[in-house]
Amino acid sequence: MSIRVTNQADVIPLRPLPAVAPALPREPLWRDLVGEVLRRERQAQGRTLKDVAEAARISMPYLSEVERGLKEASSEVLAAAAQALGLNLADVLALAGERLVSLAAARSRPRSPGSSAVGVHWTVRSTGPAGPVGAMRPSGPMGGVLLAA
Repeated sequence: MSIRVTNQADVIPLRPLPAVAPALPREPLWRDLVGEVLRRERQAQGRTLKDVAEAARISMPYLSEVERGLKEASSEVLAAAAQALGLNLADVLALAGERLVSLAAARSRPRSPGSSAVGVHWTVRSTGPAGPVGAMRPSGPMGGVLLAA
């Protein structure tokens, strides 16, 4: 018998364990939503990670990690990435906020057996860094979400 096994104790819960309920999708993280916005906008413009990173004056590996939601970027880094994409920080945050509202609505909707929580598809429109601001809008049965400040 190893020392690891002999040092284990039985754990007796103080409260009964709750019945297993169907798991809701996890609450999205802000860094995931912002990264998704940056990546979708970059791809919609047909630009490479290297191109945007150079224009933003941030490292390509760091921008990649921000896009994948692995790094929590500072407001300065987000503003630089947004500017490199022809957006401003408010545009990026508004698009991420729209996505958050959409996901929250999907989480709160009662689901019938066999239904899927993934029912909103996103489309990104942009004319490039010098043109109008790109817009990410859901298409599908739920329609769009409008945020006003």
